[in-house]
Amino acid sequence: MRIASTLAIAALVSAAPVGAAMAADLITVPTSTQAELPIVEDVGFDWSGFYAGVHGTAQNGSVSGTQYGVGIQAGVNAQFDFYLLGAEVAVSGLAANDTVGETTYGQVLGRAGLVVSDNVLVYAAGGYGIDLGVPEEEDVLVGGGVELAVTDAISVRAQYLHGFPVTGGNTKDQFTVGASYHF
Repeated sequence: MRIASTLAIAALVSAAPVGAAMAADLITVPTSTQAELPIVEDVGFDWSGFYAGVHGTAQNGSVSGTQYGVGIQAGVNAQFDFYLLGAEVAVSGLAANDTVGETTYGQVLGRAGLVVSDNVLVYAAGGYGIDLGVPEEEDVLVGGGVELAVTDAISVRAQYLHGFPVTGGNTKDQFTVGASYHF
């Protein structure tokens, strides 16, 4: 009997760790999981791409006096982080003293700016302007402006340009307010 009791004790001692190991591996069902919310970055208005629009102009020349008009503009921008580079072509019909179609003024501009918030752009502009009427005048244009995005595709802006005469001797100050559609 002594052998039987020794075998029983040995079996009991060797079975105890197996039972403890089985008790440690309980099957659990998770009651909740970590919900992962998607992270969406609000990148703001995308200034890159083509745009076209309309504007109103007030131009004061040292020889021509004050002229008012409306015009169209088209351009392209490239945004690099918060920097912007662009080019624009604009044509304005100008008149003084209620005279319709007195002259047409065209300009080609380069723009460089900073995107100061999600929807505000401040820029400097420079380029070439030409009065297509009589007498013919050519100007070097320098100035700047501010543009505000009001929707995902529309922006409004205010711009000032000073014209240094190349031919014609008519120094100009031009104020423009307009709106553009961005494609």
